[in-house]
Amino acid sequence: MNIHEYQAKELLARFGVPVPAGHPAMSVEEAVAAAEKLPGPLWVVKSQIHAGGRGKGRFKELGPDAKGGVRLAHSIDEVRGHAAEMLGNTLVTVQTGAEGKQVQRLYVTDGVDIEKEFYLALLVDRSTGRIAIVASTEGGVDIEGVAHDTPDKIHTLTIDPATGLMPHHGRAVAAALELDGDLAKQAAKILAKLYEAFLGTDASQIEINPLAITGDGSLMVLDAKIGFDSNAEFRHGDLEQLRDISEEDPMEVEASKHDLAYIKLDGNIGCMVNGAGLAMATMDIIKLNGAEPANFCDVGGGASKEKVTAAFKIILSDPSVKGILVNIFGGIMRCDIIADGIVAAARETDLKVPLVVRLEGTNVREGKDILAKSGLPIVAADDLGDAAKKIVAEVKVAA
Repeated sequence: MNIHEYQAKELLARFGVPVPAGHPAMSVEEAVAAAEKLPGPLWVVKSQIHAGGRGKGRFKELGPDAKGGVRLAHSIDEVRGHAAEMLGNTLVTVQTGAEGKQVQRLYVTDGVDIEKEFYLALLVDRSTGRIAIVASTEGGVDIEGVAHDTPDKIHTLTIDPATGLMPHHGRAVAAALELDGDLAKQAAKILAKLYEAFLGTDASQIEINPLAITGDGSLMVLDAKIGFDSNAEFRHGDLEQLRDISEEDPMEVEASKHDLAYIKLDGNIGCMVNGAGLAMATMDIIKLNGAEPANFCDVGGGASKEKVTAAFKIILSDPSVKGILVNIFGGIMRCDIIADGIVAAARETDLKVPLVVRLEGTNVREGKDILAKSGLPIVAADDLGDAAKKIVAEVKVAA
């Protein structure tokens, strides 16, 4: 689960992380009221969407010369004008894709005199199974370019879970950011607070960009992005309230209601699989055969007929899906239950696209028998390689 910048900064402030004063706004009037609560004479009006690159983004509805999704305002009237242009319009950034995201919330903050910007992040390093710290002197809107063009300017170190964050991590981060004296001490303190927040919220990522030196010689978090481990949400009922469903893909939202692991992708072959590893292998073999998967969909090891039916309907609700590959290895999951769900969903949705099914495991004969007697145009496959070849061929023929 991801949250908006203003929510992330409010959360970090609870852990003692220094952030500028600011207020969220859902309307032009609220944006003006938010600015009037702050001292000025400089304000920052920031679009709130679940994507980075807002400062360099562009609004679809505005001309090519229009400013991006993060703007400075030197008067209350400028705040009002920026808010009117941003709210309700679609912001396109390097992370949103060409479709962009509609701006429904703003964040109005105090303007800050910035002397230097840095990048600092904590994330889960899957290769080591540890929390990693990523730091760079090249913070700001071009961090993606830095990672691509000058990766040597990005420093990474990991935290041993047996010891946790140690003083040497703070010193290493300060050195990576080329800070000394009081600023080095501030960096170490902020790192400690971020680590506390990371553990305390079961975060999967806390990204600070930029961490800035202000005119008075202080370090301050000017932007923050936080993502949480969805598997730990049951421990954080308060964080669930921060979820903004309007920022999520509707199909992924629907899938979450049925406890399905679903991620929309850019291809045209829908996948329904039981088990994350098998799902990854299925997507890989589709690509190996020259096509692209339309989704990652794991129904889990003990799905019911209703859950399978829901998954099938969600996959078919994607207009880009031109064919479906069902790949089930039945252990705990029984193949006859999968077959019942497939048949029920295909009939309810009036299936119009090719469907290839590979079943193996518990009650496989019963499952195949259900599919064969359904009267539906279902293509059976003997193994995963056979299934991938058949669905790719079926989709090409249908096209």
